[in-house]
Amino acid sequence: MKKFLTLALAASMALSMTACGTKTEPVQTAEETPALQELSSIVESGVLKVGYTLINPLNYFDEQSGELVGFETEFAQAVCEKLGVKAEFYEIDWDSKEIELNSKSIDCIWNGMTITPDRAENMSISAPYMENRQVLVVKAGAEDKYTAFDGVKVVAEAGSAGEELAQGEESFANAEFTPVQSQATALMEVASGTADVAIIDYVMAGSSVGEGRGYADLAIIDKGYESEEYGIAFRKGSDVTEAVNEAILTLVADGKLAEIAAKYGLEDLILF
Repeated sequence: MKKFLTLALAASMALSMTACGTKTEPVQTAEETPALQELSSIVESGVLKVGYTLINPLNYFDEQSGELVGFETEFAQAVCEKLGVKAEFYEIDWDSKEIELNSKSIDCIWNGMTITPDRAENMSISAPYMENRQVLVVKAGAEDKYTAFDGVKVVAEAGSAGEELAQGEESFANAEFTPVQSQATALMEVASGTADVAIIDYVMAGSSVGEGRGYADLAIIDKGYESEEYGIAFRKGSDVTEAVNEAILTLVADGKLAEIAAKYGLEDLILF
């Protein structure tokens, strides 16, 4: 399966295609999208500006060193090394990520971004590299309480796949939904009792919730929501996307991407 996906990534790069939806589907060729020549100026400057939010284990600050670490952090750094540039990280408001990108405050959104048809239409997105799904987080011992959500206080990060689920899933139609600043905030709301349910990425929940983790008093409810795929977003038509896809392929071939994923316990979620 992983070998097949690696070959699919190579084919998608050869055809200069982007991914669409939550599955690996090309939506347009380079001939259909006006080229945006950005790679040469980024290489000349020596810097790729990476937009992120704090999501453990993707991007977070190490408690001892104070340095930004995580799967996405090291992944971006490894790709930038292949491009001959340095990754500079800029914390952004996730709900304003497209504005940040199009205003050129950042060069890319690299932070566990779910590929959706709307995003693929408005941005240039890399080949998908990781699976994810949305899960619910509640107080430990309350897992059987939430078979329905009428009147239940639900939170999710504004602009996230969790918010889309809360607003689109029929079972949440009568819930008291509130968008919050980040997935980390959503967890804190449940931990403090100001919310009953947080909808967050499985990737974050798995590393944050349960015995021996940061939120030992919380528990995960996995409803089997549809799987998603993460991609890296660049400005529409940008030639940086293809260069990054090529760099990813080299990291797959030399085992570096698998090494980074294993370091953060994400090896089973990598798509190739």
